[in-house]
Amino acid sequence: MSRPVIITCALTGGAELSGKNMAVPVTPREIAESAIEAARAGAAIAHIHVRDPQTRRSSMKLDLYREVVDRIRQSGVDMLINLTTGAGASFIPGKAEPRIPDDRSSLSDPYTRVAHVLALKPDVCSLDVGSMNFGEVVFVNTPAHLREMARAILDNGTKPELEVFELGHIRLARHLIDNGLIASPPLFQICLGIPWGAPATPETMLAMRDHLPNICQFGEIGLRYQSLCARSHCADLLSNGLQFFHATGCEHNLRAFTPECTCSCLANSRRSASNDHNLTFYIQRFSSG
Repeated sequence: MSRPVIITCALTGGAELSGKNMAVPVTPREIAESAIEAARAGAAIAHIHVRDPQTRRSSMKLDLYREVVDRIRQSGVDMLINLTTGAGASFIPGKAEPRIPDDRSSLSDPYTRVAHVLALKPDVCSLDVGSMNFGEVVFVNTPAHLREMARAILDNGTKPELEVFELGHIRLARHLIDNGLIASPPLFQICLGIPWGAPATPETMLAMRDHLPNICQFGEIGLRYQSLCARSHCADLLSNGLQFFHATGCEHNLRAFTPECTCSCLANSRRSASNDHNLTFYIQRFSSG
């Protein structure tokens, strides 16, 4: 029996590339073309970061987001657009004075982090519910900032994708829901295997699932090979009647299966659709109410 699953393709992410995979899209045109290819391969949602075309580093510039979104919308593909708000959350202490951020820090105020969402009105945007050590960076999402961002997203009519990296993040997300800042049904993205969040194991997936609200939509992200571990248990997750999303793409999988085999967003989307051949992929239009 086929089961409904929605594939999200995370096109480029915000991490340093350092020459790891030259197939990762960088310019607005490349990012938009990757989204369009992914849609034609079976992806229903494009999760979008943007990069400075010269430095290839993560950017928060509205004109870059606008060009990507305009190109996807003008292409005519039936795809939901999901813009990140994770940019603007990183803090790296300065070596000489830890209270002063390193030049690579991007920590910004809540309005700056959602300005592109308010301007471009995507179907979905991410909302990282909680702070953590993210590799060598501190990923800062204070409750006060999250309340401001959640309110702005709600008033904008955009569906927030609540990215949770550990159980405490689910607890904070439920606090936002209980205070009327997240419309029902909430959409969760369980993010596993990110250093130094929760590991990508079946036990972790099931524990986090069991702490979600009774009425919700949710999906999973697992880095590299770990995504296959998490996805292998999706039949069990679906058996409880919750709707399941799977995220793939170059943000989470810079290499495919072997260190020598680089991959593109198109390849990731095709692989997800092929590996989950017993599942039905379709596009769901989200409601903010």
